[in-house]
Amino acid sequence: MRTLTRGTKLVVASHNKGKVWEINQLIAPYDLEAISASALDLEEPEETELTFEGNAKLKATAAAKGANLPALADDSGLEVDCLGGAPGIYSARWAGPQKDFGLAMEKVAHEITARHGWVAPGPRANFVSVLCLAWPDGEVATFEGKVFGRLVWPPRGGNGFGYDPMFAPDGHDTTFGEMEPADKYAISHRTRAFDAFRKSVLGDISRAPVTPNADRDVDGLHAAAANISTREELKTFVKYLSADLERRGQPRVNIGTLMVALEDSVGEMTDEPRWRTLAKALLAATEAKQP
Repeated sequence: MRTLTRGTKLVVASHNKGKVWEINQLIAPYDLEAISASALDLEEPEETELTFEGNAKLKATAAAKGANLPALADDSGLEVDCLGGAPGIYSARWAGPQKDFGLAMEKVAHEITARHGWVAPGPRANFVSVLCLAWPDGEVATFEGKVFGRLVWPPRGGNGFGYDPMFAPDGHDTTFGEMEPADKYAISHRTRAFDAFRKSVLGDISRAPVTPNADRDVDGLHAAAANISTREELKTFVKYLSADLERRGQPRVNIGTLMVALEDSVGEMTDEPRWRTLAKALLAATEAKQP
């Protein structure tokens, strides 16, 4: 199997800001030059395969050929035992065209209640992630990671994204949505898939220490805002945004700037979750020049 070397350009084959940011955090210590498929204006292929592995291969191969660079894709989702593995590869589709995972979690809870009833301590489930590394000549390699646990209802916590607030991993009473990001990433399905990827593909590249960046994590903030679906996630976002302003010594946003940002955000919105629209407006207001 071919390996990557320091400085290699690697396409992250996703248009999901949250997923791109998370994968970038994983590969950053290995000095790979990552660029997203959306930044290259690559089309996002329709996911027509029937397995996580098949869809990961489809996305990685399309990006590698389109950019003429190695590409890394992820396909992941939630599998609920009593629903026969659903939503599975359709996890994102259950959130609808606006990626409203608040509604997706309600759908999961409704299906469980309607079919089986909600039995303590909660239905068994697992997250699965399959990473695929593809080269422009068609060579591919896949790596799988899983984390097992149970579902809770109602959802708890505002960290993470997707189905995180309703999933408690084995050995923990807290959900992924309640965990601090570092604690979640230490055991997450994507981290486990990346660990297999690292051992096979990164060869002799040693993990470099990551120096905290004194600058604003603009990509991280935009990724968080773009994936908010619930009120708890908005509350957590506001807390982090306030801490960011305080850390950088930036004054609090005045009401006039906020109103302009909110008007612009509402004017551009479609039917996305209202919490997401508000988060985007708050973030835009902090980026605007204060009078």
